[in-house]
Amino acid sequence: MLPVDIDKLLNELLYQPQAPIIFSSALFLYLFVGFFAIYLLVFKKQKLRILYVTVFSVYFYYKSSGLYFLLLLFLTFSDYNLARIMGNAERKSLRIFLLVSSLVLNLGVLAYFKYTNFIFAGFYELINKPFDPFAIFLPVGISFFTFQSLSYTIDVYRRNIMPLKSISEFAFFTTFFPQMVAGPIVRAADFIPQIFKTPFLNKQDFGKAIFLISTGLFKKAVISDYISLNFVDRIFDAPALYTGFENLMGVYGYALQIYCDFSGYSDMAIGIALLLGYKLNINFDSPYQSASITEFWRRWHISLSTWLRDYLYISLGGNRKGKFRTYINLLITMLLGGLWHGAALRFIVWGALHGAMLAIEKFVKSFVAIPQNKLTKIIGILLTFHFVCFTWLFFRAADMQTVGAMLTQIFTAFHSEIISDYILGYPLVSLLMLTGFVLHFTSRKTEQKVENLVIRSPFILKLVYLSLIIFLVIQIKSSEIQPFIYFQF
Repeated sequence: MLPVDIDKLLNELLYQPQAPIIFSSALFLYLFVGFFAIYLLVFKKQKLRILYVTVFSVYFYYKSSGLYFLLLLFLTFSDYNLARIMGNAERKSLRIFLLVSSLVLNLGVLAYFKYTNFIFAGFYELINKPFDPFAIFLPVGISFFTFQSLSYTIDVYRRNIMPLKSISEFAFFTTFFPQMVAGPIVRAADFIPQIFKTPFLNKQDFGKAIFLISTGLFKKAVISDYISLNFVDRIFDAPALYTGFENLMGVYGYALQIYCDFSGYSDMAIGIALLLGYKLNINFDSPYQSASITEFWRRWHISLSTWLRDYLYISLGGNRKGKFRTYINLLITMLLGGLWHGAALRFIVWGALHGAMLAIEKFVKSFVAIPQNKLTKIIGILLTFHFVCFTWLFFRAADMQTVGAMLTQIFTAFHSEIISDYILGYPLVSLLMLTGFVLHFTSRKTEQKVENLVIRSPFILKLVYLSLIIFLVIQIKSSEIQPFIYFQF
């Protein structure tokens, strides 16, 4: 019989269905410190580095989704071989067949795990019969790693890149743990060339990595988790119990929560990758500073919006087949983008609203020249922000009835007189929301100054800065682990 503490340790190293590993957990910190110590010994040896990082990445995914890491390995093996044959094929018909095979395989796997119950529920509703959902587990990050792998096979088909010669190199690309389960979606053309270079971390990159990891941790584990557990979830769970003002604050709170949660993960992913010597592209660029929906999608989840643009919108014809077709292509792209986020009518509505607004903006701008000045920019930011907040209702609410209840409260029972009571009742929530929005609307110039200050600071001060953030997280965090919102996508 092993001692209790060793039993507990071994149990922690196994997959825990109720507590998938996340960057803001103590377990990840301990694992990463151990991983990084060995990485420093092997990173200069290319084959050993590739093998070591891949094995750790597969283990990381096992800690996220259990035995479904085998699914990830299966897709990796399949797409590697399809792309390898495709790269050597001369006949276009064979290349098309191989590409379609990759599309069917990846999208088929995604459809089964993500949309089976949605499709059957819709069918049973049509025939007016009850439906008992199938017990299908949704592997963490399946939408991300299928899209990432597809970008590789599509780029090989288009002759934009050459297929990799070793499956270990491709596995490194598909399983790279910092971004595998929640993005950013990494393009093969951007990442693969880095695999063959010896990683190099200079003082500036190290400082930037510490800055990104710290700010990401603060956004996720302090702002997002706290306002979610202590306010936003309560509003969305029972909107009729709260005034219209509180419901509106709940919507604003969710807008901040999902931004801090997802951009916080992206910041940590980019920072951790940078510590390992790999550079990932920015995934968020202060999206609520956007003065139009078109600009919003250039700043929000950039890796997904550019993926949809390059592999879906342009494939549909983009803006090359006339104005009307352009509007339809925008709508289709965003409808499918909404469906990518979740198998529910509300996600389709969310995507349709964004697609319609993108089309309306393009239509209006073709007839009206909007003057560019501070006033129009402020008006544009306010209108865009509130449109995005309105659409977040469909994204977050459990069902369409909840959306209706929240809108009813906001427009018929606002009660602005309770503002002071709200602030006194939720002092830390109010402070964190104010802090979050102030930081978000801080100019890029100011943010860059703070980043440069961290970069230029001595090594010991960088560690103090990171330690203070971790201490703050420990002081404010809930006892329950809060998975990242985009884990479900």
